[in-house]
This record gives sequence, C-alpha cells and structure tokens, in this order.
Amino acid sequence: MSEISPAALRGAVDLSSLRNRPATPDEGAPAPSVVDVVVDATDETFGQILELSRTVPVVIDLWAEWCGPCKQLSPIIEKVTRELGGRVLLAKVDVDANPQLAQSFRAQSIPMVVALIAGQPVPMFTGVVPEQQVRDVFAQLLQVASQNGVTGSLSVAQEGEAPEPPAEPELPPLHAEAFAAIEVGDYVAAISAYEKALAENPRDEEARAGLGQVRLLDRVQGLDLQTARAAAAADPLDVQAQFDVADLDLAGGHVDDAFGRLLDLFGQLPSDQRTPVRERLVELFGLIGADDPRVVSARNRLSSLLF
Repeated sequence: MSEISPAALRGAVDLSSLRNRPATPDEGAPAPSVVDVVVDATDETFGQILELSRTVPVVIDLWAEWCGPCKQLSPIIEKVTRELGGRVLLAKVDVDANPQLAQSFRAQSIPMVVALIAGQPVPMFTGVVPEQQVRDVFAQLLQVASQNGVTGSLSVAQEGEAPEPPAEPELPPLHAEAFAAIEVGDYVAAISAYEKALAENPRDEEARAGLGQVRLLDRVQGLDLQTARAAAAADPLDVQAQFDVADLDLAGGHVDDAFGRLLDLFGQLPSDQRTPVRERLVELFGLIGADDPRVVSARNRLSSLLF
C-alpha cells in the first residue's frame, strides 16, 4: 500500500470557494464540540468542516444512494472513526445532493475517500477496501496530521442523547451475505453470494457493481506493488503480470494508468491472444462507469485498436 502524501492533491482540488472565512486556529481555545464524530456535509455547511480540519483530520466519504459499494465501505469507515474517540471527524457527502463538493473533489468514481488536514486535501482510497487496510490508512493519516501540527481532538456534546439515526434499509439476503463476507476478508464467499444474486435477478445492478469490486479485491489481495511492477517491466507481453499491475493501479485510484497499460498490451499482442485483455478492460470499465470520461476515452482507443 502506498503511503499517504499530503501534497498529492494540492493544485488538483480547489476548495477555496467552499470556505466561509479564512480563520486561523486559536491555540487557547477549548476542543471544538460536535454532536457526533460522523456528520453529513453539504455544499452550504462545508466551510465549518474546513475549519474543523485545523483541529483534527477530517475524512470525507463521497457516496451516493444508488452506489452499492458505498454501502459496503461506509459502515467500516464509521466504525474505525468512532473507535478513534474524537481524533478524526468523518464527513459524509452525498455527491448527487452536493454537486459543488463532488466537482471540487473531482469525484469521477465512488466510493471515494479523501481527507482534509488544515484545509489541505489528502488522498486516501477509491473503491471498497478491506477493514484492515482502512485502519492502516487511518493510522497513516494521523501520522501525516501530526507532522503538520494537527493533533487536537473533538469533544462530543453530552447534553441529552442524540436522536437515533433512521434505520438503514435492510439489504437483500444475498447482498447481506456478501457484505458480511467482505467484512471478514472472505472474498470468495462474497463473490459467490453476488453471483447467486445475479443469477436470481440479472438486472440487479448493485449486485453487479459489488461483484466487480469484490473480484478486484480478491485479485489484488496479497499482491506486492513493487514485485508486480518489476515482473511487468521484465516482460511487457506477460499478460498476467500486466493484469496484476493494472488491478493494483485501479484499486489505488490510478484509473488512467490501469487503462493505458492494458490498452498498450492489447495493441502489442497478436490478434489471436487479445481476447482476455479485451474482456478484462470491459470488466474494469464496468467498475468505473460507462459515462466516466476516462472510460469513454479508453473505449474509443480500444475501438481504434480493434478496427
């Protein structure tokens, strides 16, 4: 897993229009008080979130109601956030309801998770990742925050009990089975559950999206990026080696790199060896979404290579 770089998104993400005021932290002020360490953020309230990021790192979970993988990842992020006892704030952003935030963070595929440290965006991960990886990335985030002087904590208000959040709609049984399997890292069982769900209902798009995500997780489990890159560099026509690096790139959010690698491979292979590469590209296109400009561009290049 690559380390978090606090400069990786600077210049790529512009949050200046979302600020309420350019306040500086007051070193003598008490810890800010919040109703909960998990909050919903909107285009209108995001300025407050930016200010809180001067006290604690703020994790931004970009999601949508229609996004099945988001519903798998969000509970894991919430669980890890609550365990940290106010050292991190989680701000959930519905990209459909908050287009300004979605545009500012360039959320071209979801789930997408980034963080804010003193108002500066920091990349975390895109797509569903296992709980242990979430914990590892949160630990890195706290280290980077400390290096940047953001070491405070939030006080959760105790005046009366917060109202119970509305109950989440129940997942269909096979979806719940897949989600439970993902939580414990049993991707083979999750794949089986999603395949059964699709066999029962071929139009179940949430199951289709979940299946694609968990297949990717299963493939990258145990892969080492440096070893995979070395193998791919040693033999540019080794299909499996190129697949491994493309999967790791996609899982890490480097979508264009993954597509470019497989398209280069497709163009170099004899026509009778291209089918597996084309099929893998189509599978990865489905993970990102047909309307994503990166997919549109890659599809156009694939078409030109085919004809």
